Amino acid sequence: MLGVTDLPTYLAGLVLIILLPGPNSLYVLSVAARGGVRQGYRAAAGVFTGDALLMTLAAVGAGALLQTSPMLFGIVKLLGAGYLTWLAIGMLRGAWTMWRARRERAGAGGGGPQAPVAAAEVKAGETERPYRRALLISVFNPKAILFLMSFFVQFVDSAYAYPALSFLLLGGLMQIASFLYLTTLIFGGNRLAATFRRRKRLAAGASSAAGVLFLGFAAKLAVS
Repeated sequence: MLGVTDLPTYLAGLVLIILLPGPNSLYVLSVAARGGVRQGYRAAAGVFTGDALLMTLAAVGAGALLQTSPMLFGIVKLLGAGYLTWLAIGMLRGAWTMWRARRERAGAGGGGPQAPVAAAEVKAGETERPYRRALLISVFNPKAILFLMSFFVQFVDSAYAYPALSFLLLGGLMQIASFLYLTTLIFGGNRLAATFRRRKRLAAGASSAAGVLFLGFAAKLAVS
C-alpha cells in the first residue's frame, strides 16, 4: 500500500516506540497536570509540529547530513541537552517555590484563602508557552531524525516510484498513534491536577521528580 511493506510489523514497533517514556510525553503530562486539558493540548500541538518537521527532514535526507557531519550533530545535540537542562532547572525552582509557600502557610496556621496561590499557578501557565517549549524539545533532538530515517526506510519499498508517499503514510500513522497516547496522558494529567491543587506536597514532589528526570534526559543526550 503506497510502497509500504510489512505494515503489521511497523504498527507493532510503533506501539512500543510511542509507549517508551521520553521528554516529550513527560512534558505534556506535566503541563496537563498543572494547567489542565487546554494547556496540555497546546503542548501536544508543539510535539506534533516538531515531530512533523523531523519526519520531513528525515524524508529529504537530513539524517544522512547529520551522520556525515559529526560537528553539526554534536552542536545540535548539545543545544538540545542544554535546553532540557534549562527546563529541568525551571521545574526544580517551581517545586522549591511550592515547598516554601507550603511552609509559610503552615507557619501562619494554615489559614487564609488559596486565591494567591491559584493566581500564581495561572500566571505561570500563561507565561510558560507550552507550545513553544514542546516544539523546541522535539526539534532539538538530532537522534530523532536519525531514528526516524533508519526506522522508516525498513518499511519502504525501494522499487516504489513515489517514496515520499510512503514516508507520508508512515509518518501519518505515527502522528495518529502519538495523538491517541498524548490524549490519554492529557486527561490523566487533568485528573491529577485536581489532586495537586489540594495537596501541595504531592505537587511539589511530582515537579521535583519531573525535573530530575529531565536532567537525566539531558545527560543521556549529551553523553550518548
